[in-house]
Amino acid sequence: MTNDSAKTTHFGYRDVPEADKAGMVHGVFSNVASKYDVMNDVMSVGIHRVWKDAMMDWLAPRAGQRLLDVAGGTGDIAFRFLNRAGAADAVVLDMTENMLIEGRKRAEAEAMSAQLDWVVGDAMALPFEDNSFDVYTISFGIRNVTRIADALAEAYRVLRPGGRLMVLEFSQLPNPAMQKAYDLYSFNVIPKMGQLIANDSDSYQYLVESIRKFPDQDRFASMIRDAGFENVSYRNMTFGVAALHSGWKI
Repeated sequence: MTNDSAKTTHFGYRDVPEADKAGMVHGVFSNVASKYDVMNDVMSVGIHRVWKDAMMDWLAPRAGQRLLDVAGGTGDIAFRFLNRAGAADAVVLDMTENMLIEGRKRAEAEAMSAQLDWVVGDAMALPFEDNSFDVYTISFGIRNVTRIADALAEAYRVLRPGGRLMVLEFSQLPNPAMQKAYDLYSFNVIPKMGQLIANDSDSYQYLVESIRKFPDQDRFASMIRDAGFENVSYRNMTFGVAALHSGWKI
């Protein structure tokens, strides 16, 4: 019999007990919550906004849909979805309450309060009934989940038949020379930016390492298929710095 307490997973480049990872990730995002949006702009030179808009272009939100945005923190995806869909509803779920608090402070949150719910919860054990949502999104969050397969299984469970999964996540550049240049930037610049702007280099060192540990585009697409999704495809963003994955619950 397998001893669950002996199972390990990665936390950046470190191996840690599975049971400890969620708390460690929670600590990272609690530490950086107040500066998270600023750091996203600085790290990506604002390009993360282009990627999120491209996500909405492909998703094509419609009136009447119900969105679950997991690891949705400060609300970027939910706000975009509601702006596009109009008469729709969104639930933002995050394991870190501090991130949700920062999201609620944003002007968009007040303007859309009647259409928005903010929930503290775990991607691997969603507090929702089966077949509850039309769309499930997760943006730059799934690589931080302890067991990605469990999160994908939960996504499949809570989506209605005909529902759509869409994942935006940092990925791997197919060109080795470009990947090397990107690695040099990531490991040498981003933790220093984190120290300067958020007074926290360690959290951003982890975030950089977590990107390198995440499966590449094809392997992640296979994981989505294994969870039961069909018509799975992906699009590279900025040469593969990030990738958009899409799948349907048929």
